Amino acid sequence: MRECGMLLPIASLPSRYGIGAFSKEAYAFVDTLKAAGQSYWQVLPLGPTGFGDSPYQSFSAFAGNPYFIDLDALVEEGLLTQEECEAVDFGEDPRKVWYDKIYEGRFPLLRKAYERFKATLAKNAQGAGEAENGQWAGAVDAVHEMAGRLLGDETREYCFYMAVKNHFGEKSWNLWDEDIRLRRPEAVAAWRDRLTDDIGFYEFQQIKFEEQWDRLKEYAHGQGIRFIGDIPIYVAFDSADSWAHPELFQFDGNNEPVAVAGCPPDAFAATGQLWGNPLYNWEYHRQTGYAWWMKRMAYSFRMYDMVRVDHFRGFESYYSIPYGEPTAEHGHWEQGPGIEIFRRMQEEFGKKLPIIAEDLGFLTPAVRKLLTDTGFPGMKVLEFAFNSKEESDYLPYNYISNCVVYTGTHDNDTLVGWYKHMDIEDKEFSMAFLGSEDTPLAKIHWDFIRLALSSVAKLAVIPVQDYLGLGTEARINEPSTIGKNWRWRMLPDELDGHTIRKCRRLAKIYGRYREAPMEAKAVSEGN
Repeated sequence: MRECGMLLPIASLPSRYGIGAFSKEAYAFVDTLKAAGQSYWQVLPLGPTGFGDSPYQSFSAFAGNPYFIDLDALVEEGLLTQEECEAVDFGEDPRKVWYDKIYEGRFPLLRKAYERFKATLAKNAQGAGEAENGQWAGAVDAVHEMAGRLLGDETREYCFYMAVKNHFGEKSWNLWDEDIRLRRPEAVAAWRDRLTDDIGFYEFQQIKFEEQWDRLKEYAHGQGIRFIGDIPIYVAFDSADSWAHPELFQFDGNNEPVAVAGCPPDAFAATGQLWGNPLYNWEYHRQTGYAWWMKRMAYSFRMYDMVRVDHFRGFESYYSIPYGEPTAEHGHWEQGPGIEIFRRMQEEFGKKLPIIAEDLGFLTPAVRKLLTDTGFPGMKVLEFAFNSKEESDYLPYNYISNCVVYTGTHDNDTLVGWYKHMDIEDKEFSMAFLGSEDTPLAKIHWDFIRLALSSVAKLAVIPVQDYLGLGTEARINEPSTIGKNWRWRMLPDELDGHTIRKCRRLAKIYGRYREAPMEAKAVSEGN
């Protein structure tokens, strides 16, 4: 079955409150995808973000970003007022996310909603009684009880982590007091008791996040749209995962990293890339039957219909850099778990795992064999294809059907921006390949989109910016840079009727259009 989809981070949706969310605009985009003949919406990771705003450096692999909670839905529930939401400065530019303003404005609003949520829970549990010092008796316990029913253990561990992190002025856990940094049992118990209300605040956020995401996902499924979500192979050091489970990582007896992740020097980075993520203690994972990974994949499969696993090659072998090194120059390669971890996943979740392998970059024969043995579709990116000086695996005539083709990913420039910056030889080669020597610049993106859709790849995913023909100003992320990424937002009605009809027509021409199921038609007709 040939299908197609669009890539658009949730944060890039238009909204009234400074950042995309699970709001009416998300539902409208689902309708747009359906009208455009699409089957998938790729949303990137949904985890809570910190310094640098990257969803690939999240505070937890088991939690959702509170920025995505729809404030209007909280107004409808009586937890906020419209006036309270509109009084907050979320930034005036609808084209950009202003993370500092979002951080400063959203959490006080969510705290107000939490206080009213507690009161509602307590009143429902004990009847209309008297408040004690402005607080309903048992309110926080009621939140914890609900969280215990609705949230997983690892998600609740994230809530505890964030409460302690806030107490220590947002510092990473390695800078906390020693007793709680090392999670001594008496300290854990004391801090849980001391911060019980703050923990409840983060549990409230996760309850609302999951509730709203599940509602959006159910609506999308009714419209015939499924979600592709990303999971990074590594977790952040500043995360609940590394603090709560130091045994999973290459840490010393003081819970300090022995080695960290990155990439070796190459033509693009003379000193390599020093990511700094903690590396896994794969021997421990083997001994436990990869139990933590099974939890992580279960959470991911519940959140998404298909999971794109970032940096797939790291499962075959990974680059290890001694902790404290200023660059990645003195690292070395070590063996990963290989096929064993994926066989364990098949035992747990079934033979056909809904996984896309991010297999970009230089691949050794061993990595290629691992991809073949798993049966996962790999990725092809057209922006990597047109090198006039050498043969490229990314040229469409080299594809097999079991792959996913992209014009570019979130880490690439937009098609228009990329094309403008190509050197003359590569540009001439691409135009000769496409037969597009006479295509004006304003329309050149459509030729590359046609090339992706016409390929044998069973799934084609196109970033929304490429359908819109936007330039470098619409780029989502430029790796190894900080301060300008993850900010781009689509404007209301920017994906207009003409573009939607063209998307639908191309999906039909290239055999990727799928009629919506009968239940989806019924939902649509009822709206």
